[in-house]
Amino acid sequence: MKKLFLLLFITAFTFSGKAQQQLMNHQVWDGLLQKHVSADGKVNYMGFMKDSALLYEYFLQLSENMPQENWSKNDKLAYWINTYNAYTIKLIIDNYPIKSIKDIKDPWDKQFFKIGDEWYSLNQVEHKILRKFGDPRIHFAINCASFSCPLLLNKAYTGSMIQETLEKQAYDFINDPIRNTITADEVSVSKIFSWFKKDFKVDGGDVKDYINRFAKIKIKDQPKKGYKKYDWSLNE
Repeated sequence: MKKLFLLLFITAFTFSGKAQQQLMNHQVWDGLLQKHVSADGKVNYMGFMKDSALLYEYFLQLSENMPQENWSKNDKLAYWINTYNAYTIKLIIDNYPIKSIKDIKDPWDKQFFKIGDEWYSLNQVEHKILRKFGDPRIHFAINCASFSCPLLLNKAYTGSMIQETLEKQAYDFINDPIRNTITADEVSVSKIFSWFKKDFKVDGGDVKDYINRFAKIKIKDQPKKGYKKYDWSLNE
């Protein structure tokens, strides 16, 4: 009888642990984003600094709830996108005031945050984890704290909504006339499409084909093509 009770207890505990992992949510981060990021992606870094206790609460949640094998791909993707964006905010406020993320020494290679037992840099999250998902839309979701970056979404990514959200982010970024100029006479797009050209070659197509999936005005054989100058000024 004791053995049966012990077995039931262990089973219940294991199931509860897995369920708890599945219940990892991003409500704290969502609240901070709604409070300190405008609809057009402008960030109130001073506001994040004032709410640093909540921000660090979220960092603790991320560290204690790393993605597990039983998580869906969508949940894992949402976790790592939120992680990248939240720690980019931390990087900026740790060095604030600054005019650009490039004022920080090695901003993307610096291992400045710990999740579980491992130290990470932003580049590790982007190149070793997020890009391995094989979804180029991640480039429209992660934010480098700069004006020419895709807008920082003022809500958290969630597994249940991530496909719809990534689709909208891709559409909004590609059709944003500030970050991409696509007209009948001129095509001048973000350098993101140059830096990550390989990622956008999907389903046998090239970068132009990928952009045309979302662009209101389709790119044809234009005589005038190029890349926009990337503005690294802080997105505040």
